[in-house]
Amino acid sequence: MTDQDLFYLLALLKVDGVGDIMAKKLLTHFGNAEAVFSAKSNQIAIIDGVGAVLLKNLKDPSVFEKANLELEFIKSNAVNVSFFQDENYPERLKHCIDAPVLIFSAGNINLKNKKLISIVGTRQITSYGTEFCKKLIEDLAPLDPVIVSGFAYGVDIVAHQTAMDNNLQTIGVLAHGLNQIYPKTHKKYVAKMEENRGFITEFWSSSNPDKENFVRRNRIVAGMTEATIVIESADSGGSLITANLANDYCRDVFAVPGRSTDKYSQGCNMLIKTQKANLLTDASDLIYMLNWDIKKSPKQIQKQLFVELEPEEQKIYDFLLKNGKEVLDTVALECDFPIYKMSSMLLNMELKGIIRPLPGKLFEAI
Repeated sequence: MTDQDLFYLLALLKVDGVGDIMAKKLLTHFGNAEAVFSAKSNQIAIIDGVGAVLLKNLKDPSVFEKANLELEFIKSNAVNVSFFQDENYPERLKHCIDAPVLIFSAGNINLKNKKLISIVGTRQITSYGTEFCKKLIEDLAPLDPVIVSGFAYGVDIVAHQTAMDNNLQTIGVLAHGLNQIYPKTHKKYVAKMEENRGFITEFWSSSNPDKENFVRRNRIVAGMTEATIVIESADSGGSLITANLANDYCRDVFAVPGRSTDKYSQGCNMLIKTQKANLLTDASDLIYMLNWDIKKSPKQIQKQLFVELEPEEQKIYDFLLKNGKEVLDTVALECDFPIYKMSSMLLNMELKGIIRPLPGKLFEAI
């Protein structure tokens, strides 16, 4: 994207009444932002949702002054900019109708890894939530996922820290511009975060961490990832908004259950009870539901996740791991187990999330 293209895009996004959805309509119709400003009013008026007020606002010269200031900030601070049609724009986010037209980033972000998960939850994280979050990420580490969160207190910063401790990529989605960090106490994590990938935001350098920005930020957290995990939450709050957005985007949602009397388990229990989230008890639940391939490092992952296999189950698992897809009869013959016993063992292993059935009585290790 040229500086001129970016300048007109910034100007368009500063027009009062032009949000991400309207901007995309205009860009789709006219081809680029400069053409929108060059078009005649009667040409713009045919776009669905365009009224007299918006037509007037498109003539406001102050949007170019604001665009120029932001462009100067972007260039002087080497900010990375991703347009929603660019290859380096988060792939899953492209499919969200209200996704930002532009995303600004800092650090060394690489989104080629398709295993992106968001971890969210209360800012008042308990020892139970902290231990669960750390164990979950440690167990997932061999699969090299990217951990996305909001860089806030509580669950967010625990997720980022644990990801960094396990040499995983982690991305903080900010509710303000890249010229500041909120909360200020988290400035000490910035350098390491940028080494392990960095930060993204839709907000300009003139944007402060206002309350409404956090709600808008949550749609990026939910939209750019394959699944959203809620570690702990009260019966209301930002993490539940993120979970609902993830459901709206047809993403998988997981919630960690807790005691009914615990304040910060009420939100998670409600998500599970209302079938808005899958129950998450350990990493194997996530791996099974997302159908992640764990064959690349089976011994390491098995040691961490599947320590309670019975000797007979271990024999079957090792056979399937070595030979790939096999029919039930072949597994029974090669492992020297009677068919009637095999059926119950395979069902139990399927429930543990270590094998899956396939059409034609085939089974394979996962």
